[in-house]
Amino acid sequence: MARLSLRQVSKSYGDVEALRGLSLEIRNQEFFVLLGPTGAGKTTSLRCIAGLEKPESGEVQIDDDVVNSWSAAQRDVALVFQQYSLYPHYTVRENLEFPLKSKRRNVAPEDIARRVHKAAETLRISHLLDRRTDRLSGGEMQRVSIGRAIVREPRLFLMDEPLSNLDAKLRELLRSELKELQLRLGATLVFVTHDQVEAMTMGDRIGVLRDGELVQIGTPYEVYNRPCDTFVASFVGAPAINLLEATLDDGRLIFIPGRFELPLDPSNLARIRAAMGARKALRVGVRPEHVKLLDSGGLEGTVYGAENHGVETIVTIQIAERLIRVTVPSNVQVALNQPVRFGFAQDKLHLFDRDTQENLARA
Repeated sequence: MARLSLRQVSKSYGDVEALRGLSLEIRNQEFFVLLGPTGAGKTTSLRCIAGLEKPESGEVQIDDDVVNSWSAAQRDVALVFQQYSLYPHYTVRENLEFPLKSKRRNVAPEDIARRVHKAAETLRISHLLDRRTDRLSGGEMQRVSIGRAIVREPRLFLMDEPLSNLDAKLRELLRSELKELQLRLGATLVFVTHDQVEAMTMGDRIGVLRDGELVQIGTPYEVYNRPCDTFVASFVGAPAINLLEATLDDGRLIFIPGRFELPLDPSNLARIRAAMGARKALRVGVRPEHVKLLDSGGLEGTVYGAENHGVETIVTIQIAERLIRVTVPSNVQVALNQPVRFGFAQDKLHLFDRDTQENLARA
């Protein structure tokens, strides 16, 4: 496998800057996820790594080689697309054999048979080898598509939203299988997605992209629990984090004067004062799992809505004109317009600069 480095890589399409000075280091045998919304530059990053696009500036390095001038074939990377890219009139076996039969590779027939057998066993598609791919289900076709990459035994695997066309249950199954496969192969894998659940469950590290720039990089735990700004805090996590405008006065976070005020305990008051410095106002973030329904005390609101998600219910509480999402166990019964009391886990509050949107704790 291989290490991958991108150093100040920039790429434009006409007047549109798809990538702006992208720099990152991907370790050998790492499952690295590029996460971001549509148009963030994820696919362009992958195409620059694969050699399908040439950056205007910056370097792409695989191990110790700068590969900017190398063709896609010379880079020896395997790219799995969102679309399956299979030959429908070929059998599964013929599709798996196809990448190995080019004159440039010059792979011996017995080696082709060995690689196809190994890939089919790994992906549990041995029973499909003699079936045409136009007669496969979506999950089976995606396995074959991944198998075409595996048989090449490349230096790098690059995957561009390979699970996005599958139904929810199959995506969940293939997420775990793909992670297990990467560990078993000892592969270096770069995985592009807009789905934060895929990123959180599969990645060793996550790089969050926005408008062609790398906003934050870290483990799933770091990105979720220490987001660098409100964009990352809002993008990572489902349901999304609650963001509330607030001021600090007389030991209280004041969201709505006289109606929505949170008294702070001494340790968290000191923490918030230290983070705010000379600021008068800030944005407070609290994740729904860190808001608790109470029998008494705390703050008061009314139930605005409730979504049953099976193991949990997402309750939306209205307090004045503000809406706050809370996750509760599914056995907790609430009714619309019911008065409820709630409280925040104060040590879990995220503090953001109101102007720059940056996390004050990280600053």
